[in-house]
Amino acid sequence: MTAERSRSSHEKDHQMAQTDEFDAPEALLTPSEVAALFRVNPKTVTRWARAGKLTAIRTLGGHRRFRVSEIRRCLEEMSQEEV
Repeated sequence: MTAERSRSSHEKDHQMAQTDEFDAPEALLTPSEVAALFRVNPKTVTRWARAGKLTAIRTLGGHRRFRVSEIRRCLEEMSQEEV
């Protein structure tokens, strides 16, 4: 009986881990973190967001945050343009 219990609880844990991955919010970066990745000033990142070059999410306090996936895609596109 204990083997059945541990197996079923393990399966539940595994199922919960899978659903948590889908429900987890995407990681966000601050303008300073994005600026460090692009090697530019944080104000430049803010200008890019205002110009529509990057999509910014606003926090409740009005601060900008950027999706990691979009920033990675932009970095990849820029590195391909250089080649």
